[in-house]
Amino acid sequence: MKVQRGLVSNLDNAKILNMAKAQQGIITSTQVTKAGLPRRCLTSMVHSGLLVRVERGVYTLPETWEDEFYILQWRFSRGIFSHETALYLHALTDRTPSRYTMTFPFGYNVGNVLKRGLVAKVASKETYQLGIMTLSSPSGNSIKAYNIERTLCDMVQTRHKADIQVVSQAMRIYASSREKDIARLMDYAQKLQVKTKIQTYMEILL
Repeated sequence: MKVQRGLVSNLDNAKILNMAKAQQGIITSTQVTKAGLPRRCLTSMVHSGLLVRVERGVYTLPETWEDEFYILQWRFSRGIFSHETALYLHALTDRTPSRYTMTFPFGYNVGNVLKRGLVAKVASKETYQLGIMTLSSPSGNSIKAYNIERTLCDMVQTRHKADIQVVSQAMRIYASSREKDIARLMDYAQKLQVKTKIQTYMEILL
């Protein structure tokens, strides 16, 4: 029986390793459970050096370069990188965020997000989906963030209290970009109730 259990365990470990390799070296305990594999394999694989535990429920292969953006996206799959963090990802600010910001749909329990040290924002069900896009993290992995137009609108929200210098720099870069979409910006501004503020910036810069 010990031999049989050992063979089963080795097969389970191999399946988990293959899953991780197919996902840029990352695997979650939720995925392991959904695949019908025992979670205890993860603990034994960490002890044997086959995996590294980087977050609660998130594991990577030892040789995997730790991409915090990518890991956070896996840890909080409904979170969208937003505000100053999205500005950084879109190269609209030269300031590296001291804390990453993610936006979640209304009703999401952000307790674990806050414990992780993130800034958590909550959006209504109507505006949560507005402007979500997939882009590359600095390490080249796919993550979700709000597009530039949505991010600029978020930055001027009264309740956010953003640094005016950061906002002004982002607006200047956007206004001079060939890829700007003023129509989309104004549409988002209307939906997010910041149209007057966005108009004021654009009238000065364009």
